[in-house]
Amino acid sequence: MKINSLTASQKQDLERLHRYEHDGRVRDRIKAVLLKNEGWNNKALAQALRIHEETVRQHVTDWLSDEKLKPENGGSYSKLSVHESLLLEKHIESTTYSRVIDICAYNLASVTPYLA
Repeated sequence: MKINSLTASQKQDLERLHRYEHDGRVRDRIKAVLLKNEGWNNKALAQALRIHEETVRQHVTDWLSDEKLKPENGGSYSKLSVHESLLLEKHIESTTYSRVIDICAYNLASVTPYLA
């Protein structure tokens, strides 16, 4: 994937953004775009940034398609109904768990069967 098309203005803007950005994830995205523009390959970029090669590829793809720099994933939709969520929330308010797997087990055993 080639990105050798940054204008001098774009490069200057990215350098400035990198200098003042506080979020390390955004700085990594900016570095990936800038270094890819300078001819670095994904393997070298991944090693330098200490991230996976696929992550480098995705950062560059995000920039090329939308000029996206911020990791705005948006999360996912709940797999629980509103009623299930309320039951689970009420239980968690009174019980402390140290592992998520235990909450999942409780949910499968105690919350979901009520709605069947």
